[in-house]
This record gives sequence, C-alpha cells and structure tokens, in this order.
Amino acid sequence: MARYGELWLKGKNRGMFERRLAQNVKHAVEGISDVRIERDQAQLVLHPESRARDVARRVQDVFGLSSVFLARGTSADTEAIVAAAEMVLAEALEARPRDRVLTFRVQTRRSDKSFPLLSTELDRLVADRVMPPYEERLRVELSKPELTLGISVRPGRAYVFAERMPGAGGLPVGTVGRTVALLSGGIDSPVAAWMAMKRGCEVVFVTFHSYPYIGASYEQKVRALVCSLGRFQARSLLYSVPFAGIQTQIRDHCPPSYRTVLYRRMMHRIADRIADAEGAQGVVTGDSLGQVASQTLENLACIEDAARLPLLRPLLCFDKGETIELARKIGTFELSIQPEPDCCTVFQPRKPIIRGRIEVCRNAEGELDVAGLVSAAVEGAERIEA
Repeated sequence: MARYGELWLKGKNRGMFERRLAQNVKHAVEGISDVRIERDQAQLVLHPESRARDVARRVQDVFGLSSVFLARGTSADTEAIVAAAEMVLAEALEARPRDRVLTFRVQTRRSDKSFPLLSTELDRLVADRVMPPYEERLRVELSKPELTLGISVRPGRAYVFAERMPGAGGLPVGTVGRTVALLSGGIDSPVAAWMAMKRGCEVVFVTFHSYPYIGASYEQKVRALVCSLGRFQARSLLYSVPFAGIQTQIRDHCPPSYRTVLYRRMMHRIADRIADAEGAQGVVTGDSLGQVASQTLENLACIEDAARLPLLRPLLCFDKGETIELARKIGTFELSIQPEPDCCTVFQPRKPIIRGRIEVCRNAEGELDVAGLVSAAVEGAERIEA
C-alpha cells in the first residue's frame, strides 16, 4: 500500500494527480516485477507478481507518496483478518531482537463503516487473539509503540501490515510542468533539480563543457549525476552544450572581473532556447544567496536580466550544511565531491566582481555577437537520453 502525501488537498483536480502518480509508479517498478495497481481512496494498492520488498523500496523514490507499507491482503472478514494478523506479526517478530520486550499495539483504520466492529473493538479482538504466543516478548503500549500491527478495513477488502517505509513526499513528477535545470558537477545543482522534481516538475538537464580546457571526465561525472537523479522521474534528458567558444570571446572582449557573471548570462540565454525546444516553462539553478561571488544580490540581478523564462532557485536561502545533508540523503554527494573542475573555472578572474551592474554587462556584451554565439552553442549541443 502506498499512501498519498498532499494529493488529498487537490479537490476537483485530484484525479489528474492520481493518474500521473499511478503512471510514475508503474514506470518506476518496470524491470522489477509486473504489478497491478489499484487506486483506492487516498492510496494506491500494488499487487506485485514477485519481489514485493524490492517493489516497495523502489516506490519509496516516487514523489507524491507519504508512506509505503508491505501488507497482506485478505477479505473483510474478522476471522480472515485475524489469520492475516497472525502471519504478519510472526514475520515482524522474526526480524526483531529476541532479548528484550517490545512495546506493541494494534491500530485499525476502518473506512468501511458497514464493517460490524468499531475500530477499537477490532483492535482489542485482534490483540487478544495474536498476543498469547508472544506474551514474553510483547507489552501493550498505546503511545509510540515500537511495533504497530496496522489494519486497514476497506469495502470488501482488508489489509494487515507491520512494516512502514517513508515515502518521498511532494507531488508526482510531471503534474506541475516541465523545467530545465542547469547542472554543474557540484553539490548544489543536483539538489536543486531534485527539489524541483519533488514539487512536481519534470526536469531536463543542461550542462556546459569547455573542451579542450576541461576534459571528458567532467562530462562523465555529470552523466553519472543525471543517472542517479533519474530514479526520481520517468525519463531524463541531458543537453551537453559546448561553451569554450563563448568563454574565449568573453575573455578577449569583456572586463575580466565580469567573466563569471557574463558566462552565467549566456548560459541562461542558451537554457531558454533549450527550454523552448523541450516545452519547458522555467529554469532551475542551484544558486544560494551569498555563497560565491556570482550569487550576491547584485550579481543575481545581473544574471537574471539576461533570462527570459522564470528562474527557480530552491536553495536560495539554504546554508551549505543543509544542502550537503540533502545531497547525502538523495545519493548525489559522493559523486559531486569528485574533484573535477567545471566550465566556470576556465579563465577565472583573480578578482571577480562582487556588486555587478546590469548596464556594464549590457555594454560588455555589445562587443559580442550574442545571438550568433548562443545559436552556435545550441546547435552544437548533444541531446542525450540518460
């Protein structure tokens, strides 16, 4: 059983969210087992042909679900529920230490109001039937027990479970729209992309390479990051954009202190063009306010001046420790800390501007063929299905 997160708030639009959630779950478990999926009130019920535990673990990564339960299904009959509860409790205790007493309770949720017993009555009946063989191992505790035997009574069907797994939360990927995410090899941008997915965005990744100044190992690292993030959405696209030509022009014709800001302005123009091609409505970045020179308020304003689509900055007010904690949680941290320089390190100025001015950026770009450089970069981009 996979219970919804905030989907229950969606009112008349809820059906669309539920359908997309079911599609995402179906795609996530491909290659593990054939699974029949039922939409049942505020949850999905999955019936895998095999490898139920592997299916449950995989479904934990699907955004839109608050919790996942390994459950036994049975008819909505008291004796059948007791029999299922006996099996579930035996399995749960087999996996727990035998050298101490566990606190325990039975907890019923009864959405079928025609069921002959109230929830509390079924709690007591099941506890009285399943506990006697384990009197030395179990002690009833209704407040925060270590082991809860859950029972969900639905019309015509009941489910019994003891193992709960946290879900990913958020909204189903694809229900909010499509975005482009600027992906470097660092810690921040993969986390920002993951956060956009969590809020229902399908993400198309864009990275920039500076061959021959930066080697092929950088691009291999980015592809590995995209593959790692790919488990959170149905499919992932990566655009790898040649950027060295633009950097050379900026180096030769623009103020050295503005190089990084001007790089970022050009990246956003390119991202806008790719977004247009992919039907995306916004651009996601890993900006964190004040973290580096290009992320002061003034420099962010300079960069945003060149962007046409809305900029989404999920990490804007995060400190580095919070971002690192998330990177560890989602499995990108170890990849991100591999020592591969990204393209923004090419021709890096000794003293980058801290409080850039938009008019200086525009005047500097007057020395460049901006439209031609952007078009050449977009045309030279490699589109990779990760």
